[in-house]
Amino acid sequence: MVNAAKVLQDLRASAERKPDVVVRLGKPLIESGAVLKLDADAWLVYEQVAIAALDIGDDTLAQKCIQALETKFPGSPRVRRLQGMQLEAVGKLAEAGLIYKAILEEDETNVLAAKRQVMLLRAMGLPSEAISALVKYLDINYTDFEGWLQLADLYLEELMYAQAAFCMEEVLMLQPQNHIFHLKYAEILYTQDNIQLALKQFCRVVELCRDHVRGLYGIKMCASRLLKAAPSKDATVTSQEDLEAMDLLATERLIALYGAPGAAAESSKVAATKWIETQ
Repeated sequence: MVNAAKVLQDLRASAERKPDVVVRLGKPLIESGAVLKLDADAWLVYEQVAIAALDIGDDTLAQKCIQALETKFPGSPRVRRLQGMQLEAVGKLAEAGLIYKAILEEDETNVLAAKRQVMLLRAMGLPSEAISALVKYLDINYTDFEGWLQLADLYLEELMYAQAAFCMEEVLMLQPQNHIFHLKYAEILYTQDNIQLALKQFCRVVELCRDHVRGLYGIKMCASRLLKAAPSKDATVTSQEDLEAMDLLATERLIALYGAPGAAAESSKVAATKWIETQ
């Protein structure tokens, strides 16, 4: 029991979501009643196992855990959220939504209920409502970069690129060293035809992650587009000489990356070279 409890505690601390492991270790503790020997941690295990059971479709175990929590903490928002998740698991989305709405009416700062509400609205195919709910959530929880990422994805699904770009700017203020986020922002800018700023972001990707293939491709695409455009006298615009240098460097690095030893690599190198030469 001690080993199982320790593993479950470690999983909670690391926020790892391994439902199969949690159920395998937690189910015997709950069914035997040994979980109650963990004192205060017992209720954390009940909650942890309930969520894991819902993840893998063990409705009986989930119900047992939630019932125990309801008996111990009647009317608790945390338990009601679990009841909402249980309703989601059996397809009663509207009923689950009412639970989350009631929790948020009582306490609009309830982060877990707010996130469940957004996920539920997305699952119900209500993107506009999901966006509104997430915007309201981020007004209160401004520093939640995952919330901004989710909002960016929602805007992208609706082809609202300007709004998605704004969300990624907020993400980068909170996570400036993550090259994946710079890449996503760069690709949104490219889609908006904001090539000059997209080029800067693709360069940032390669600066943070050397020889990042998509970053290099982005530099190549942007430099090629700008070189084909009429020269600008704007001092803030990248010079023709710098564009040519970036285009050449990206080309050389891409060909080198596809040029590792081996027949398959040689074929990839030929294909990559042919594509690059057409740009």
